[in-house]
Amino acid sequence: MNSEWCQKRKVIQSYDATAYLYDMRYAEEQKAKFEAALRNTKFFEQNRILDLGCGTGLLFDYIISKAEILVGLDISKRILTEAKRKYGKFGNVYLVLADADYAPFKDGVFTHVFAVTILQNMPSPEKTIVETKRVTVKNAIIVFTGLKKKFSVELLEALLRKSGLKIIGIMDEVNLKCYVAICENNVPNSIHQR
Repeated sequence: MNSEWCQKRKVIQSYDATAYLYDMRYAEEQKAKFEAALRNTKFFEQNRILDLGCGTGLLFDYIISKAEILVGLDISKRILTEAKRKYGKFGNVYLVLADADYAPFKDGVFTHVFAVTILQNMPSPEKTIVETKRVTVKNAIIVFTGLKKKFSVELLEALLRKSGLKIIGIMDEVNLKCYVAICENNVPNSIHQR
């Protein structure tokens, strides 16, 4: 079995095993990241939002009213079951069981992507960033967080620049365990542009 899949399998097993207590364990920490990101994120008239590594959907409460379509993608089936229990009744929420490195979407679909607390779980963060960029429209807003224990601000910035993203800002707030990077995809990916 290749090492990339082994790492992802460990992530799946970890999140599957703790899905029932995810909100209790991480809600406060995630809330701080969401609020930092949303203070610096602009929204449009028709927002097609992807929450990459959505977990139980903690971000949804903050953005569901802004979304024409809100897609939560996660690799853990049990964690998505928790998200479905909470948000399955909303007509604009769609949950997708998939690997973020192989997102099952056409090029140029989303106006916004929130990739909060995912890069440190990926074997190749560069690959994840490129795939994330692929599924967005030109001028899409993309939010990445980088766990401070795993990324320096310089490393995170280098990864984002290497992929061709325009960095609007990187927040390094004392109360956050992650850097929060707000980026813009300034390269068109398809004819489906705003």
